[in-house]
Amino acid sequence: MVREAYKSELNDLLELYLHLHENSVPEMSEHLMHTWDTIMNDVNHHIIVKEVQGKLVASCVCVIIPNLTRGVRPYAFVENVVTHADYRGKGYATECLNYASEIAQKENCYKMMLLTGSKNESTLRFYENAGYNSADKTAFIKWL
Repeated sequence: MVREAYKSELNDLLELYLHLHENSVPEMSEHLMHTWDTIMNDVNHHIIVKEVQGKLVASCVCVIIPNLTRGVRPYAFVENVVTHADYRGKGYATECLNYASEIAQKENCYKMMLLTGSKNESTLRFYENAGYNSADKTAFIKWL
């Protein structure tokens, strides 16, 4: 089942993020809980998860960003695309990205964007097969 994350699934999501780029689950601090509450209460912030037999096995984040250009149409930004290592190659992340696309279309977004730090050809092909391209825009990152 693909759906949006429940508020009670913070720990499960943090465990899944260990398969993204995190080295450890962050401490349950007031800051973490405030951030989680902020995300859960933001109608434009969607944490999409794939659940298999009660376990979160894939996820992505889709944020709808209001915009004053392009006919005052918003755009969507996708981040934190991850699949648990034991469940890769089954199409679960693609299902999450498709769900994000449905949200973006429903919100009348004119485009969706995502960035990847991966140079792995299979990862890049995965995003291309999901409908994204790297030819239309050039991304620049400033780490803070």
